[in-house]
Amino acid sequence: MLYEISEKAIQLENQGKKIIKFNLGDTDMPTPPEIVEAAYLAMKQGKTKYSSAAGEKKLREELASIHGVSVDNVVITAGSKWAIFSLMFLLLKKGENVVVPSPHWTSYELAARKVGAEPRFLKGDLESEWRIDVEKLVGLIDEKTRLIILNSPSNPTSKVVDEKTFGEIVQLAESRGVTVLSDEVYADISFVPAKSILDFGEDHILVNSFSKTFAMTGWRIGYAVVEEELAQRMIKLNQITTTCVPAFIQYGTLKGLESKRKIADDIREQFRLRADVAIKVLRKAGMKFARPDAPFYLFPKVEGLDSERFALDLLDRGVAVAPGTAFGDYREYFRIALTVGEEKVREGLETLCEALP
Repeated sequence: MLYEISEKAIQLENQGKKIIKFNLGDTDMPTPPEIVEAAYLAMKQGKTKYSSAAGEKKLREELASIHGVSVDNVVITAGSKWAIFSLMFLLLKKGENVVVPSPHWTSYELAARKVGAEPRFLKGDLESEWRIDVEKLVGLIDEKTRLIILNSPSNPTSKVVDEKTFGEIVQLAESRGVTVLSDEVYADISFVPAKSILDFGEDHILVNSFSKTFAMTGWRIGYAVVEEELAQRMIKLNQITTTCVPAFIQYGTLKGLESKRKIADDIREQFRLRADVAIKVLRKAGMKFARPDAPFYLFPKVEGLDSERFALDLLDRGVAVAPGTAFGDYREYFRIALTVGEEKVREGLETLCEALP
């Protein structure tokens, strides 16, 4: 349904209808000019040929320095989505399972099923502000569990896993011989401090992306930090699939890392303003939701709502949202991505509130 909404929104736009898009995590902010210019300069310098399947050494060295690991632990990938899929492909066998706190990004479920693994969901609730219940997590783990996926800050709730809970999950995983795959694509622009899996040692997996921090969604570049043997397996898989991330994209990214703090601070502040506007509008309408710890999302609940029907009908009013069913068993919820400016946020959410049954 997430992709159906997206396609219908595009069709309506092609027909000349104005759509305020809250349905995808793709910010309206431009990629910082220094990144674009660095990529262009790299192209002019001839960095348009095949590159290493591991990634450009300079970029890997910089990321290794940031994370305090060896360059041999860093693999550049065609976005974080490919990193996650390739890791599932390499680590999961048919009949094994992966445990995912829910609500969850739909790609985790789809990727697990694609490689023949069973996704098991730990259903969270708004009443606890989406806190992960570690005792319930224990009950989902058995001898066929290979991965626990954490996404902090979360898509779609924008909540951060607190340090105590994060540590308990890592301790549980290690006691059961399970690997934690931590998807941290929103961490650098979080409103509150977000712990990293690498804060708990190097025995687990970090996946990250530049899409959100640098507004580079269409550039398709991410990376994984893994132990060296797994890194080599990822590189071999890259060689027979994506080949490499274009070198000029990697040099643009490398330039962005020089100004990472400023770029992230600017994006974070703009999203904080958008979140403030959204919170006021939704609270005025009496909607239930958890205050976001990070960009980009809000995940409100409306009692008795069929969010799929609501999302389709709302398109006729010129507003696109993602139904909660795209993120698990959450029919009364919908996700709002604050990827437009403050005035459009206000306009779109006021229209949305008017359309509520």
